[in-house]
Amino acid sequence: MLANVAVWALNTWVFQAGSSWDLRAMWGTMSIIAKVVVGILFLLSAWSLGVMIDRALMYSAARKQSRVFVQQVAGALREGKLDEAISIAERNKKSHIAKVVATGLSEFQTASAQVSDAEVIEAAKRGLERSVAIVHAEMKRGLSGLATIGSTAPFVGLFGTVIGIINAFKGGISEALITTALGLLVAVPAVWAFNYFTNKVEAFDVEMDNSSMELINYFITRRGGKK
Repeated sequence: MLANVAVWALNTWVFQAGSSWDLRAMWGTMSIIAKVVVGILFLLSAWSLGVMIDRALMYSAARKQSRVFVQQVAGALREGKLDEAISIAERNKKSHIAKVVATGLSEFQTASAQVSDAEVIEAAKRGLERSVAIVHAEMKRGLSGLATIGSTAPFVGLFGTVIGIINAFKGGISEALITTALGLLVAVPAVWAFNYFTNKVEAFDVEMDNSSMELINYFITRRGGKK
């Protein structure tokens, strides 16, 4: 629906401008308020684009390093080499799974020398839960901004539209259509990106939870084997 309105606004804008469509001329005829609205929309667009690129790079790196980490750490854990497993995790710092596993292993090693078996497992669980929460927050950084831009940009554009319609009684309606189209063109990609990246974060959460449960099972088996 929003995309259709944006297309309609652009088509009407171009039709009104005719063959002599000139952005600089249109900019020159716009009111100060409309120019401020356009400036705000461009800033919002640039910020949301930066967040999209940053999150895309981060998630891609996390996925790639996690694949490498899982393959490498499995052998170290089978052989009971916890120090080596932690070293592998430290070499894959961009992996969300590596961050969680490294915290769990460190907690397990520290608690093993100080408390009973039951308390060791509980300490490892608490460490894993803290790590999952921290990594989740890192993964979601900037996404709330995308959601805010996606929900508010159309209203910023609508404000410019109202000003443009008021000025339309003095002349053309082009500035109203410009702000409408820009508001929607900023909002739609932001909403799409927010939904896409939110799904990615949810998938990462599932992977971290699964890794945490598998690691707890490993700790229980390891402590049980030493009795």
